[in-house]
Amino acid sequence: MNRSEKAALQLRAVDVLRTRKGTRTYEELAAETGLPAGDLNRYVNGHVLPGERRAREIVSGVGADLLAEELDARIEVDGEGYVDNSQLVFDQAFLSLVPPVAVEMLSIDPPDAVLTAATDGITLAAAMARHFGARCVYAKQSRETAVEEFIEARQRLASGIEIDYYLPANAVSAGESVLVVDDLIRSGETQELLLEIAAAADAEVAGVFALIAVGEEGIDRARAHTGAPVDALVDLEQ
Repeated sequence: MNRSEKAALQLRAVDVLRTRKGTRTYEELAAETGLPAGDLNRYVNGHVLPGERRAREIVSGVGADLLAEELDARIEVDGEGYVDNSQLVFDQAFLSLVPPVAVEMLSIDPPDAVLTAATDGITLAAAMARHFGARCVYAKQSRETAVEEFIEARQRLASGIEIDYYLPANAVSAGESVLVVDDLIRSGETQELLLEIAAAADAEVAGVFALIAVGEEGIDRARAHTGAPVDALVDLEQ
């Protein structure tokens, strides 16, 4: 981990603690984290940053729990099982806390590019790309008029409908590492198409990450198409 990555991790840990402190006393936060209340006070008030090991523990432990709770509170599922996560994908402050937690869950190195599908995954991909200092690239279901060459992936859904995704050919280069992300994974069809695009570009898949997994089908399908780690912040039963 270089200096900038370490500093980003430390600052994210402080963000997590400050967010948690909004609804807890220092004593309650100490009981939750196992850290001295005095140390927590210094972190929250910006007097000192936690060390790398402690920052990692805060992000992967308290941070993951915080995000899962916030996510659970903000998503709505209707009677037919459709998920409304608009309160999440439009909240950049929330999304900025996700990348370091995702890194700990997947145990990955910084990728060269973060790949998603337009449109709902773009805000998460942008937050991840900022964290890594990587490019944010996204595939669309239509061709850009001014772009001459594309990487294309096509799939026929169970309903018989065909969907196509297009990524400009110069968006990802051969040998680059790509992290595939999306706001939600259900059937895994979109993630499979994104993995096919990465393969067509001769890129290396660093991992696959989603905010929400609805059931196990999508996660299992993604894992069947890559040896890279695949995970989601929260799992919802169908």
